[in-house]
Amino acid sequence: MENIKNRVYQFFFNTKGYPSDIKDYPRKLWIAYTVLLAAIFLFFIMLSAGLLGDMPTFEDLENPRSNLATQIISADGKVLGTYYIQNRYNAHFSDLSSHLITALIATEDARFLKHPGIDFKATFRVIFGVVTGRHTGGGSTITQQLAKNLFPRGENLSKPAFILRKFKEWVTAIKLERNYTKEEIIAMYFNTVDFGSNSYGIKSAANTFFGKEPSQLTAEEAATLVAIVNAPTRYSPVRNPDNAMRRRNLVLNKMADHFPAPYQSMEDSLKRLPIDMSHYRVMDHKSGLATYFREILRGQLTDWCSKHYKSDGTPYNLYKDGLKIYTTINSRMQEYAEYAVRKHLSGELQPAFFKHWKGYKNAPFSPELSPTDIQKIMEDAIRRSDRYIRMRQAGISKDSIQKAFRTKTRMKVFSWKGEIDTLMTPVDSIRYSLHFLQAGLLSMESNTGFVRAYVGGIDYRYFQFDHVIMSKRQVGSTFKPFLYTLAMQEGEFGPCSQVPNVPVSFEMDDGTVWTPKNADDAREGQMVTLKWALANSVNYISAFLMKRYSPQAVITIARKMGITSEIPAVPSICLGTPEISLYEMTGAFNTFANKGVWVEPLMITRIEDKNGNLLEAFVPRRQEAINEETAFLMTELLKGVVQSGTGVRLRYKYGFNNPIAGKTGTTQNQSDGWFIGVTPQLTTGVWVGGELRSIRFRSITLGQGASMALPIWAHYMQKVYADPSLGIRKDDFPLPASPIKIDLNCSGKDVESEIYTEEEF
Repeated sequence: MENIKNRVYQFFFNTKGYPSDIKDYPRKLWIAYTVLLAAIFLFFIMLSAGLLGDMPTFEDLENPRSNLATQIISADGKVLGTYYIQNRYNAHFSDLSSHLITALIATEDARFLKHPGIDFKATFRVIFGVVTGRHTGGGSTITQQLAKNLFPRGENLSKPAFILRKFKEWVTAIKLERNYTKEEIIAMYFNTVDFGSNSYGIKSAANTFFGKEPSQLTAEEAATLVAIVNAPTRYSPVRNPDNAMRRRNLVLNKMADHFPAPYQSMEDSLKRLPIDMSHYRVMDHKSGLATYFREILRGQLTDWCSKHYKSDGTPYNLYKDGLKIYTTINSRMQEYAEYAVRKHLSGELQPAFFKHWKGYKNAPFSPELSPTDIQKIMEDAIRRSDRYIRMRQAGISKDSIQKAFRTKTRMKVFSWKGEIDTLMTPVDSIRYSLHFLQAGLLSMESNTGFVRAYVGGIDYRYFQFDHVIMSKRQVGSTFKPFLYTLAMQEGEFGPCSQVPNVPVSFEMDDGTVWTPKNADDAREGQMVTLKWALANSVNYISAFLMKRYSPQAVITIARKMGITSEIPAVPSICLGTPEISLYEMTGAFNTFANKGVWVEPLMITRIEDKNGNLLEAFVPRRQEAINEETAFLMTELLKGVVQSGTGVRLRYKYGFNNPIAGKTGTTQNQSDGWFIGVTPQLTTGVWVGGELRSIRFRSITLGQGASMALPIWAHYMQKVYADPSLGIRKDDFPLPASPIKIDLNCSGKDVESEIYTEEEF
């Protein structure tokens, strides 16, 4: 260092300490000036090349790395939800309200349109302020702030490191200006900003705070969001509304100053407006539309990402890569489905269930259960709970966990009237939650297989188990159409074929004899048509068909229609003892509407990357399960269920007069209620029951599928038919291509007839 000082001294002064020849001053000053410029130039060249530390490459600038949320998009273009580390997804400049642009420029960088990335006037103003001790505002341009957002400088930097990092931001800002237009820089800036409330980027923020797209924001809303940018917590309209109001009005002032037309004339009126937070909602995986559907997709998409790779050879990341998942869900139909579940359970069925069990010591468990049985059920429920799992993972002993579960604590619990903040033990909270009946609904388009509505439970915040795909419950009488399908397919029977309504016995492998019983003695011992038998869910006729064919033959036809769950080859399956998911059952029934072709229920149509490039498109699997005539005959049989059978309340109570094919189902001890309704364009399955099979109604009046599940279907379809934009018509099922040779007019055949006994057949 001393040597350098001496050389500089000798350059301007002679060795005796006197100034050198005065004529050399200009030359030496120019040399010094040139050396200084060269040094500065070299410094920035080395900085840009990354020789003084990491710098973003051209590829980094072309593809800035930020955590982009994956969007789940409905068939009608609504964002249902996101998967994210940061709830961020990109907007284009054309997506931005003009108010946003003017608010940002007026507040953060008034000379944005004129400078090359660095505002030297503002920079010198800041330096002057530092030297004189007068703070005169920031000097960073929007482009510099974008550089900092894209390539964060890190925390707790030393002063030299901070200064070096600042120079790097200058270089990055200039590179950004060279590679992008001003419009693109504005859009990129808005996409990289943290607005608080778990909202990253303007699209997320506009949706979170105001329930809008960025293009729909008003002047005062745009000013509010630009105000938040400065300090998301301090100026949050949720946490600090007074601060937010003052800051918003300051932004409005600046908008009026820098853009007099049109803001100056309405500045005062805008500043008097309150910040409207009525549409505020934090988007998370437990809120919004189709929560169960989104959670089911999460698992499927995680698997997809692990098997699909980006250009750099790494697998896609569901939470960072900004994928766009286009689903088959129709947002309006989803709303109608969730409304239907809520309306029936909250207003009708759940109050009846509470009243039904009021005063019973074991409620909500079956009276047949012993205290030991109930204790075991509760212990199993405790071990399955999130609280227990978290405590075990934390290494807490079982004794301590047991004690904690019996100690009162502050918690929030579910109710249909709203969340309840209360004090109770975790054990009591589990028993309390078991009082609530659950439901599942799946609605799919008949021909395409597109799933239009999916409700996996009553409230995902409190009940995470999915009752469409994950849950498998006994299907009851909804299994009987598989037997009747087999009879129609074989050509031996038609809807009007008459069979004896008498008991049928089966000799079991252990030597015992099993004889199914009817629910009542209606027309017992008489000849009845298959249409009447299915409409009234007569067990004797199901047993008759099972004995005529075989359990394995019925299983084979069920497999062709998309049932993949395990079905034991035993006679009792004729009464619906198999445990099958609602997803499988709805898909199987859809075969009847789709002219005998089973089509896999489809939930995703395509996946795109963040730039809109198609990564994969999806079409449902199809297979011919039964012939077209059999499918049509089955719709005729199932229409009888609604015309005069167990589903008749769709006519007299809910006012449906269009052709509907359907089947109710009620399982042993009224544990499960089912209804699957089929129309030419839409097949919708509904299940209702307790979280556990031991939670049920004690009587068939309340516990049958017609009371538990059918009303949800009715409420849903009333809404669907009332919405003309959906295009769901009330047509009849089309005739098959080939003429029907089987008699479909059963009138006169289901009348009182001579009584027969089992032995006579």
